[in-house]
Amino acid sequence: MALWRAYQRALAAHPWKVQVLTAGSLMGVGDMISQQLVERRGLQQHQAGRTLTMVSLGCGFVGPVVGGWYKVLDHLIPGTTKVHALKKMLLDQGGFAPCFLGCFLPLVGILNGMSAQDNWAKLKRDYPDALITNYYVRLWPAVQLANFYLVPLHYRLAVVQCVAIVWNSYLSWKAHQF
Repeated sequence: MALWRAYQRALAAHPWKVQVLTAGSLMGVGDMISQQLVERRGLQQHQAGRTLTMVSLGCGFVGPVVGGWYKVLDHLIPGTTKVHALKKMLLDQGGFAPCFLGCFLPLVGILNGMSAQDNWAKLKRDYPDALITNYYVRLWPAVQLANFYLVPLHYRLAVVQCVAIVWNSYLSWKAHQF
């Protein structure tokens, strides 16, 4: 409980910084899970640079973009009723999610030094599967519906990133398949 209260105080004092650092930290955790539990690399074969890449993406892209998106979404669709939450979820999953994945996957390629041609080929190969998985597991529409209905704006990114640890593990694995 003390850790949660400290997080709430930090979030109240520095909301943007805390949200960005939360996203980066949880992206890193997702990559560690991917490398250790999914890929079974072991500590000796763990690629620390890859984890740092995911932390950087979390702090420099995911946190600012998703956090900013939630503010824009609340401006476009003000309100917290079930109908408002449904509209936000539909716009988020129908408009934002496809764009976000279409930016995230090539950014990983750029940070990993892929050529433009290889990055484009990888995007064409991996994007459809990543987007279908986003919808197929039915996780995100349900999470976002609850998030938009029950969670105050300043906690939404943290809630999503906690749920996203598993998703981040998948994205890290998918983005690092060469």
